Amino acid sequence: MSLNLNYKPEAVVEISGLSREEWLDYRKKGIGGSDAAAIMGVSPFATKRDLFYDKTGIRPAFQENEDNWVAKEVGHRLEDLVAEIFSQKTGLKIFPVRTMFRHPLYPFMLADVDFFIEFADGTYGILECKTTNYNCQEKWANNTIPVNYEYQVRHYMSVMNIDKAYIACLYGNNAEEFFIRPLERDLETEEDLIAEEKYFWEEKVLKKVEPDYVEKADLVIASIKKHYGPADPQAAGVILSTKNLSGIKTYLSLKQEKAKLEGEVKRLEERMKQSYLGVLEELGASCSGTIMDGTTKYEVSYNPTYRTSIDKKGLEKLKIQHPDVYDDYVQTTEICRKGKKGGVAVWRTERWYLSVHRTMQRIPSLTQRRSRLYRIFGLL
Repeated sequence: MSLNLNYKPEAVVEISGLSREEWLDYRKKGIGGSDAAAIMGVSPFATKRDLFYDKTGIRPAFQENEDNWVAKEVGHRLEDLVAEIFSQKTGLKIFPVRTMFRHPLYPFMLADVDFFIEFADGTYGILECKTTNYNCQEKWANNTIPVNYEYQVRHYMSVMNIDKAYIACLYGNNAEEFFIRPLERDLETEEDLIAEEKYFWEEKVLKKVEPDYVEKADLVIASIKKHYGPADPQAAGVILSTKNLSGIKTYLSLKQEKAKLEGEVKRLEERMKQSYLGVLEELGASCSGTIMDGTTKYEVSYNPTYRTSIDKKGLEKLKIQHPDVYDDYVQTTEICRKGKKGGVAVWRTERWYLSVHRTMQRIPSLTQRRSRLYRIFGLL
């Protein structure tokens, strides 16, 4: 496929006056930039099946509380700030155009661009604004761009027929904790992207054909749970299709292999424990000791850690005596979808770890966590 670059984007709708529900309805009429990563199989958030359900109006059977809604809202509200920092750092003129556009040659391709850039030579570019937390900055290391963001912006460049773009990301609370990444148009990658989006839209969405799950297991499991709902122990058994035989056999084989490796780990752990029994006996109630081997000094630290929990009987007692607290703090979630149903085990334990160092190391102080729930039972 040779790309025709002789086109101008078409305006679909002015979005500044739309409600969120109206805006989402327009997004369902095509593929947006944030959908591109899922179609290319690199989204950390959604599968192709999730995207298919969204575009065809199939609502999830089970909607969990969205733990990262604050992060999403912060990212949206800080777009203007990120754009302002970018403009100050680069001296480039930026401006918003609150319009949804579509590709005139591939009308299923939509674009809702954060900001546009006006360069000194009179040409224009795209600015995509992002935020992240400090712990995620490694995803931007060595001048890289997270691949899901790259496909998002390449989608925009295709729709708008623009050759230059920048992605700006604020990852801290000052202007120095800021990434600026340029992105040039790559027509070969763009061809692949358009082909994948075209196939997804025409062969899957329009024909109502569910795409297969091909993503990482955890993402697929989350998708299955969301769209089929939590497992029901009272539901009738299912006769599985023979296409799953190879998967079941592989699972059982890997389970056996895992059991062998875990057995070896347990044997090694037992040998390790045996090796320091004499040390524990000499330490007695102490948590530290030293030993010299010629000029080498070893320090042994025996650092206890504590976990405070409530057992099953305690939970029942809590539910009866303090139902308001129980409802506020106790959540029921599905742990997994394989094997037999297991019980909920909550307990109080004391765990000890032995560490041996060649240099002196200060033993960290113990920290204690108290909560209203634990105080009720006098556990602390």
